[in-house]
Amino acid sequence: MQTAKVVDYLVDWLRTYLENSHQEGYIIGISGGIDSAVTSSLCAMTGYPLLCLEMPIHQEESQVQRASIHIEWLKEKFDIISSLKVDLTTTFDEFRSAVPQDENHPQLALTLANTRARLRMTTLYYFAGLNRYLVAGTGNKIEDFGVGFFTKYGDGGVDVSPIADLLKSQVYEIAAFLGIDESIRIAKPTDGLFGDDRSDEDQLGANYDELEWAMKMHDLAKKADDFTGREKEVFEIYSRLNRINQHKIQPIPIAKIPKELLS
Repeated sequence: MQTAKVVDYLVDWLRTYLENSHQEGYIIGISGGIDSAVTSSLCAMTGYPLLCLEMPIHQEESQVQRASIHIEWLKEKFDIISSLKVDLTTTFDEFRSAVPQDENHPQLALTLANTRARLRMTTLYYFAGLNRYLVAGTGNKIEDFGVGFFTKYGDGGVDVSPIADLLKSQVYEIAAFLGIDESIRIAKPTDGLFGDDRSDEDQLGANYDELEWAMKMHDLAKKADDFTGREKEVFEIYSRLNRINQHKIQPIPIAKIPKELLS
């Protein structure tokens, strides 16, 4: 990858899109992870205002620390950075106490995790509306178009998605090129939605290098029987996630009513 040229392209793309939208800046949720670190840096490089929002919900402390480190790093490099911390823990707890729930329901933990992401999306759009900003998404190609590893109308609810055509390994290349703090670059990727230290790999069953390989094989129309051992296992993991998450990966379906029914 021609990293410097890709960075220049994305910064120009972000700048042009913002100018054409007649909005005044970008807003992004900073999680302490590699994707939000790279995306926020690209937004800052446009020269337009950037609001970095921390939105902890029972957050694991190391994630909070990395988010703070990155925001301070951005402020040292750019003079158009503002930041705000909105602790949504009480809001989340009040929501949880307000809705009926079966503690033994197998989908409860995941549903509550997705609720966290949707509370954050709502908060981002609150401040975006006040400031006439666009919400910048942080999903990469594997997450958004490979395994659908995001929350619909949570972290998937954004105005622009600048790194969605980059594989995770390419996001890491850009992070190194930009000088993103090492603590962020070496941290295990995590969505931080469960209030503990579980990683993306723990949830997905494969790491991003493996999933990138599987995505390539899938695009080449390979089948699970073409592989053995761990390769077969990873390919099956990717294929299953890609299949069951098409409702997130594909655009929202529209029911097209026959014209004769509308006349």
